[in-house]
Amino acid sequence: MMRRESENVEFKVIVVDDVKKEIIAFANCEGGKLYIGIRDDGTVVGVADPDSATLQISNMVRDAIKPDLTMFIHYETVEMEGKQVVLVDIQQGTERPYYIARKGLRPEGVYVRQGYSSAPATNTAIRHMIKETDGDHFEEMRSLEQELTFDAAANEFSKRNTAFGPAQMRTLGITSRDGVYTNLGLLLSDQCVHTIKTAVFEGTTQSEFKDRRGFTGSLLKQMNEVYEYIDFRNPVHSTFDKLRRIDKRDIPEVAVREALLNLLVYREYSFRASALISIYTDRIEFVSIGGLVSGVTLDDVMMGISVCRNANLANVFYRLELIEAYGTGIRKIMDAYEGSGVTPQIETSDNAFKIILPNLNVPSNAGLAGQRGNFGDTDERKLLLFLQE
Repeated sequence: MMRRESENVEFKVIVVDDVKKEIIAFANCEGGKLYIGIRDDGTVVGVADPDSATLQISNMVRDAIKPDLTMFIHYETVEMEGKQVVLVDIQQGTERPYYIARKGLRPEGVYVRQGYSSAPATNTAIRHMIKETDGDHFEEMRSLEQELTFDAAANEFSKRNTAFGPAQMRTLGITSRDGVYTNLGLLLSDQCVHTIKTAVFEGTTQSEFKDRRGFTGSLLKQMNEVYEYIDFRNPVHSTFDKLRRIDKRDIPEVAVREALLNLLVYREYSFRASALISIYTDRIEFVSIGGLVSGVTLDDVMMGISVCRNANLANVFYRLELIEAYGTGIRKIMDAYEGSGVTPQIETSDNAFKIILPNLNVPSNAGLAGQRGNFGDTDERKLLLFLQE
């Protein structure tokens, strides 16, 4: 009888380290059968001690492959041509992608079947498997990067006398039930790949830069550093009512705080483009990637209705007492300008959400009162070009 390898059949003479790659590849694809004791050309050589070989493979699966794949593997000793062969029957797993634990969710750790062999998966294939398994909620999906540290997050939790250990990380959704870091973990980690770009302009247009800076690292670190950056450029101006001096910031501090928190918590993190903060002489603009959540209108937002696309991230900010409840931020921004004669603007597009905070000490801002609108095509093109710089 002619025996051949195929997309779902693999032969090995003995148990070697590469066996786990074959098992992972079958589990990540449509399943398959691995025979120990058969040469690549189909010649049966047998296994001297099938029980020992089976134990060796099962230990390898338990210790070297993540997530747990044991329930999807069946071991059997079969007789072929009078010789004993170990048959390992692997089903497609339900928590794909499976990977070599010490290499993580990277191409060198994740394998798939390509023809008659097993090959490293591409990053695109890995993301596709994660999405199929974990669903569309970005923050709950497993992070491709697993070598994460949390110095900035630990410091922020410590400042508020809030515990931040393995148990809390699981409860908050920073790690999954099998101990793997989620995308929420990536956002809070020191290795966070999402950034905020700030720019200070001379005058009221983007024709002349005065300063620009990018902020990286944990979202909690970016939050603190960006706030300090804006605060330094938000001076106090004094006026007098007879003998009484009245001090007033250019931009109300409450409005700056809430706009920044809105930018962090409600942003669409499945896109890698930077969030953008632009400081002009007459206003500050906060541009968050990702428009309104489907089904929610701008009028809904103004009424205080909030559907948060990053509920777990919002919960972390709530635990840290940075936000009080969903839907109150926009109202606080509007209240901060009450009686000033000017009103913040909110503009939306399919891909962005912009909050414009007028400078209270610039008289020309009277023209901004009560205005709200939508991004035009030109505005969105300018935004995308700026984010790509």
